[in-house]
Amino acid sequence: QVQLVESGGGLVQPGGSLRLSCAAPGRIFSINRMGWYRQAPGKQRELVATISSGGSTNYADSVKGRFTISRDNAKNTVSLQMNSLKPEDTAVYYCNAYPTYWGQGTQVTVSS
Repeated sequence: QVQLVESGGGLVQPGGSLRLSCAAPGRIFSINRMGWYRQAPGKQRELVATISSGGSTNYADSVKGRFTISRDNAKNTVSLQMNSLKPEDTAVYYCNAYPTYWGQGTQVTVSS
């Protein structure tokens, strides 16, 4: 069973920053598109950002200019740098290795 291990969630004030990280097995990481999704209470899971094995990125409109996804191919990790956080960014954030591998989720709460 493939395990994706996330870290870095927490509580932050509006305007603050957090960095999420996700570690994946090498055999999955090297060939797959990686991504971050989020799910807020009462809402469907939505795409936040993806990055291909070649480094091409894609972002949801709501996070463009504030979030940056990156990958470290030597460490088999993908990260999400989140700046200028807003209360509406509050959600459980999930790491994904395309198409069907998921992490357990990490809570991000933006509140004063």
